[in-house]
Amino acid sequence: MRRPAGAAVGMVVALALAGCGSDDGAASASSAKPGLKVSGAYMPAPSMDTMAAGFFTVANSGGADTLTSVSSDLSADVTLHSTEGGAMEEEMSFPVPAKGQLDFASGGNHLMFEKLTHKPKQGEKVSVKLHFAKSGTVAVEMPVKAATYNPKTGH
Repeated sequence: MRRPAGAAVGMVVALALAGCGSDDGAASASSAKPGLKVSGAYMPAPSMDTMAAGFFTVANSGGADTLTSVSSDLSADVTLHSTEGGAMEEEMSFPVPAKGQLDFASGGNHLMFEKLTHKPKQGEKVSVKLHFAKSGTVAVEMPVKAATYNPKTGH
């Protein structure tokens, strides 16, 4: 009778240790330093004098991070928005997954610049600072493209 009970205890200990090992691996991946690279940034030329949108992609080759806010000389009021099913909602932050990416694209997540200091024209560049919880501030030059610009075609 003692042998089966000993085997059961051994199995429980082995499973517990295996569980701890996978938790440690997950903790290591989430605590690893993020490796952020921003690409594809652009602003469609705004049709209004008071509001504009911005788009970009954040690729992350390291541990998880969080985009917490955005600032720009173009507007004192830059907010983060998500769009699902046609409904836009302001967000306080966006997670940047470990070894993943965060996309801000037309019809989806996007920046809203309100109360513009001036109406940017096609060909200008807008300076933007992306603020991340772990990586700090990343400066980005966001070129102003045609209002109908499509990044997939480049036109």
